[in-house]
Amino acid sequence: MRHGETDWNLTRRLQGHSDRPLNETGREQARNLAAELAGEDLEAVYSSDLSRAEETARIIAETRGLDVTALPELRERHFGSWEGLTDEEIHERFPEEIADGVLGDGESRDELHGRVHRALSRIAAEHPEATVLVVSHGGPLRAVLRRCGNDGVDRIANCHVLRLEAVDGDLREIG
Repeated sequence: MRHGETDWNLTRRLQGHSDRPLNETGREQARNLAAELAGEDLEAVYSSDLSRAEETARIIAETRGLDVTALPELRERHFGSWEGLTDEEIHERFPEEIADGVLGDGESRDELHGRVHRALSRIAAEHPEATVLVVSHGGPLRAVLRRCGNDGVDRIANCHVLRLEAVDGDLREIG
């Protein structure tokens, strides 16, 4: 799932590895999702080590008496010098890169895909046949969707839940 809302989400600032906390709306989203997931039999909870994801995971995990395992591999894509900028600021400062489809001077899409897939594969191997909650970010969720054959998602809402199953080392979207 994606973390709850931050103030930078509201102003459409590119967060990347910038460690921005949840705002009160984000905390409420996480509490609501904890209630919605109350019937799920979770064995473990993992999250990105960035506070917005870790706090979202903790709010949900605490209702079940579970700990949160934070992994840096589940972080959002690193956007380098673009982090903290609004869409408008990016278009003003980097028009050539935008035209070429570049997304910052940090991590490539392939690097993001590789690290997220390795982390999810390791989690699936550690919890065969179990339901596990993983709290991450929009970029990693889009990477997972692409791997599942769904490349048309641009924006993922805060606290959106993506249901996956791991089969023979690969991920498939379910439900």
